[in-house]
Amino acid sequence: MEFKGIIFDYGGTLDTGGCHWGKMIWHAYERNNVPVSEGIFREAYVFAERKLGANFIIQPDYSFYKTLEIKLTLEFEYLSTKGFLSATGFNLVSMKNAVLTDLYENVRKHTAHSREVLLKLKGKYPLVLVSNFYGNISVVLNEFGFDNLFVGIVESAVVNVRKPDPAIFQLGVTALNMTPEDVVVVGDSYAKDIVPAHSIGCKTVWIQGEGWTNEVHPVSIADVIIQDIAQLLQVDK
Repeated sequence: MEFKGIIFDYGGTLDTGGCHWGKMIWHAYERNNVPVSEGIFREAYVFAERKLGANFIIQPDYSFYKTLEIKLTLEFEYLSTKGFLSATGFNLVSMKNAVLTDLYENVRKHTAHSREVLLKLKGKYPLVLVSNFYGNISVVLNEFGFDNLFVGIVESAVVNVRKPDPAIFQLGVTALNMTPEDVVVVGDSYAKDIVPAHSIGCKTVWIQGEGWTNEVHPVSIADVIIQDIAQLLQVDK
């Protein structure tokens, strides 16, 4: 596959190894024995995501650690208020902090792995980031050593366009100063990354990890399907 520039998604692609963030958090709940079912957790996750999406809670200078802490606080408050968690006070905070520490360490490992791959690719191609994020992506990139790797950053909260709108990927192509045919888009979401990027003429690489649902795509429009971002180095050959 020939291409001249690369557009990367961020969440679920560079920070979780292709695992949907909802599943990423759920597995941390499991490892830390938070006594709720996955179905109840999903309610809390959706509640927190919608609240963050509808309100300017995450400020532009917030680190990812702080962003994640706020997400978990909203989830645990939901679980406690609805009566799904009997723990209160110190015990509730301790439970939340255990999940936070677990998740953050996992993200540090995934981002370190992704950074190694991007450093190798950066020597050959200009890289652009296109992400649905809260307005603090630059701080987050710096936090995990991704600063100075991208020639452009297109963040939904800044440009007021969100995936799966193909227009956000067109902004990424414009940032590369290329035509879509010369650009490959790398992402973990089939619906939000692969389909819209393909629709404007970009090549696509789907990092197929654990999704939020069990939806299957028997006929994929992705040009390449990988399970680990390091496989991009083989696609490049």
